[in-house]
Amino acid sequence: MISRVAVAIFLLCTIAAAANAQTGRAASGVPKTAWGAPDLQGVWDYWTFTPLERPKEFANKATLSDAEYADLLKRVSGQAAATDARGPAAGDPGAYSQELWTDRARGTALKQTSLIVDPPDGKIPPMTADAQQKAATHKAAGGHPVRMRTDGIGDDGPEDRGLSERCLLGFSTGPPFQPGGYNNNVQILQTPNYVVLLLEMNHDARIVPMDGRPHLPSQVKTWLGDARGRWEGNTLVVESTNFSPKVAAFSARIGASGSEFGSAENLKLVERFTRLDAQTLQYEFTVNDPSTFTRSFTGRFPMRLSDKMIYEYACHEGNYGLENILRAGRVRDAQTTRSGGGRNR
Repeated sequence: MISRVAVAIFLLCTIAAAANAQTGRAASGVPKTAWGAPDLQGVWDYWTFTPLERPKEFANKATLSDAEYADLLKRVSGQAAATDARGPAAGDPGAYSQELWTDRARGTALKQTSLIVDPPDGKIPPMTADAQQKAATHKAAGGHPVRMRTDGIGDDGPEDRGLSERCLLGFSTGPPFQPGGYNNNVQILQTPNYVVLLLEMNHDARIVPMDGRPHLPSQVKTWLGDARGRWEGNTLVVESTNFSPKVAAFSARIGASGSEFGSAENLKLVERFTRLDAQTLQYEFTVNDPSTFTRSFTGRFPMRLSDKMIYEYACHEGNYGLENILRAGRVRDAQTTRSGGGRNR
């Protein structure tokens, strides 16, 4: 069977050849491909300290003043170094240096007070009554977070751990994209009939057909959704459906870090990529899931052209963490059995 990775490699080779063609430039200054489409190609960096949801201190403000912005940059610029200086907490092996390993050493923030721009309060809308009831029932039953991208809590089997911990999905690449601790990069490649979003986190490739084909049958579900693209002027619009019910309708990575909202089974995600100038790509996402949220909501933030390249993210190469978690669980089970006690699940 031809894997998705093999298909992606073939498309990337095709795109690389096409990218060698001479590109033009529109009167507006937006680069154009040889076939006349807006040229979005390149590696784009989307890291920022700006939170997903608006903080209480800026409850009625959509934009920071110059003084507030300067204060924010001052506060965030030294956070990574300060965290490293404190050292790891008790029981934490201190595996990651915040300053050397993550993007948190870069004091990058926006003047907007939240990534969410609609609703006007900059907050994720309330969940529907049905979604709240399902979440409460699941929690009361002691079920592990089967839709979590981030760390799970169980050790009965690999399914008890989060999807990103099992290297099935990245934790900042979405869709939709949301800035995370590191690897906040996406490479965009184009041909007349396809756009490829090569994600640094987990090294996934989202392949977006541009030829008007219909979505997959509704019973076919995927981790990253079934994407279809079209141009609206200089904006690439990507509409994704057919998400697996094992992923959340929305996973909040900044602000309400780690929060998961409902099942993505009925999610319709619309993303917009607009080349504003030579160095800036505006990214916008709209989450439409009436099964989970009482209304749709939209986030918007810029991506910056980077001079870096995407490296392979070999998630579990030489990583024995998950194996050791499960092994430790079995050792604890054996000790409990020998002592005659029952395991508290």
